[in-house]
This record gives sequence, C-alpha cells and structure tokens, in this order.
Amino acid sequence: MREKLEMLKKRAQEELTGCSSLEVLNDFRVKYMGKKGELTQILRGMGQLSSEERPIIGQLANEIRDSLEASLSKVLQNVKIKEIEQRLSHESIDVTMPGVAPNLGRRHPLELVLNRIEEIFVGMGYTIEEGPEIELDYYNFEALNIPKDHPARDMQDSFYITKDVLLRTQTSPVQARTMEKMRPNLPIKIIVPGKVYRRDDDATHSPMFHQVEGLVIDENIRFSDLKGTLLSFAQQMFGSERNIRLRPSFFPFTEPSAEVDVSCGVCGGAGCRTCKHTGWLEILGSGIVHPRVLEMGGYDPEKVSGFAFGMGVERITMLKYDLDDMRLLFENDIRFLHQF
Repeated sequence: MREKLEMLKKRAQEELTGCSSLEVLNDFRVKYMGKKGELTQILRGMGQLSSEERPIIGQLANEIRDSLEASLSKVLQNVKIKEIEQRLSHESIDVTMPGVAPNLGRRHPLELVLNRIEEIFVGMGYTIEEGPEIELDYYNFEALNIPKDHPARDMQDSFYITKDVLLRTQTSPVQARTMEKMRPNLPIKIIVPGKVYRRDDDATHSPMFHQVEGLVIDENIRFSDLKGTLLSFAQQMFGSERNIRLRPSFFPFTEPSAEVDVSCGVCGGAGCRTCKHTGWLEILGSGIVHPRVLEMGGYDPEKVSGFAFGMGVERITMLKYDLDDMRLLFENDIRFLHQF
C-alpha cells in the first residue's frame, strides 16, 4: 500500500503540472481527492493491514493529501491570475464614455402617505404604538364594546385561526392594550399604524390593507377637540384650503360617532364627478370613546373622556394622488410606482 500511495503521489504531481484551466483543476481534485477519488479508494484497503502498519500508512496518506492540496492551491492561484491577465489583455475600458446610472428604487406611495400621517400626528404630540397582527377575539371585539353575536361583527368579515384567535380586522385592539398598560396614567395620546385583514377583494377593497388608529384620553376631552385635530390633519395632508364636515354615524366603540369628509380638491366643494357632485370625499371614521370601552380599559368614564379616529391609509393615498383603483397599489407595476 505504501508503494501505491507513492506512485499515486508521483502521478498526481506530474498530472498537476499540465493543468491549465479551472475546469481541469476541478476535475483533478475530484479524481484524486474526492469522495470516490483514487486516494480514498486506496485508504479503504487499510482494514487489511496489521495494527502496526495502519498508523504509519495513515500518516503517509495524510502527508500525501496535504502535499497535493498545497500544490493544487498554488497552481489554482496561478491559473486565476493568468485568466485575469488574459481577459484584461482583450478588454479595454473607454473612460470617456458616459457612465450607466443605477436604477434607484422609489418609496412606495403607501409608505410616503403613512410616513406623512405619522409626521403630522407626532408633530401634535402623539406617540406611535404597535400591536400584534394575530389578535385575540377579546381585544379585537369584546374590549371595544362588540360582544359575541353582536350585529356589528357582520361589518368585519374576519379571518379566524381558532375560535378565539383571528387576524385583526382593525388597529383598534391596540387602544384596549394601551389602556390596560398605562392605567391609571393620563394623558393617553397615541396613533397606531399597521396592517389589518378582512375578507374583502374588489376595486376599492383588499383582504390586507393598512390603517392608522388614533386615541386620546384625558380629563375634559370634548368633541370640539376631535374636530380641531381632524381639521388640522386634513389641511396638513391635503392642503390648507381644505375643510371638513362630520356626519352622524355608528361605531360600537364610540358614542357619539361621526364619519369625516374632506372638501373635494378638484372642484373646491362645488361638486364634480370625482366627489359624485356632493363636494365632499369621505376620509375616516371617528367619535367620542364609549363609556363601556373606558370601563373595560380600567378608566372611570365619570372622570375622564376621550376621542378616537381611524383611517385607511390606502383610501388617504387614493384621494391624495387621485387614484381610481386600489389594486394599483399592490400590483408592483414599476411604471406606476416610478410616478411617485
């Protein structure tokens, strides 16, 4: 076996001197040192040797392997250098030619609008809170004054994982979680951006979309505080000439509740096709926090009050950029995204 190893070493060294390409060197490595290589095949016969010969032959085999690997590494380095030199000798770079500018990405319009919403409310003294997208039924519904079998649940066709766990249908659960975490401290003044999920899918709805929820709780919070806050938001988002109106509505977690419209930026409120000749465009829902929600959050509705509002980021984006189909925001068409 010693003779076989010495002959293999000599033959391999001679063959290695003739290797002149990376492909040939790789074939050489597999032939001699691979799992089924010649060196491995010889070593498989060590079981026939005596206990005295095995360590001697094993040491010799390791020395031959190390020697071949060192030689292979040296030849490999020389071949790589020669290939680079050969390529450079046939290639030239004209430094006077104009360069090719990289195709830089753009921020998605949803991200632009969401960042702007956060800037506006942070500028008003709000803090940003986050919560889980896989939510307990208690926080998603019951803590918001929507008990089991309440008809208001039909307004949010949900994705349930188990009987008591679902993908959140709104960012409002973070309101309940924040009240639990902060009670009895005041004031609470937060916005909650994030993804929500409902079983909707058409030109104006998506099964996954983004919301920003707002909550303020303190002593002597009035409806006028809510209107002033939303007017300031609308003017900073859409323009200082815009106005808002509040229409009576119903939400289980606020009382009284109001839908909020912003004056149409196309016709200035005179009425046009964009606003369906009403002069107004709906942007969000809002209201005074329901006393039951305050109680479940650990606050006394006789001592404190608050307001809440919630908006869809997609809807705000569509109104701001005059889009007619929400699916444009999710199709990843580079021609559309490059407009922002």
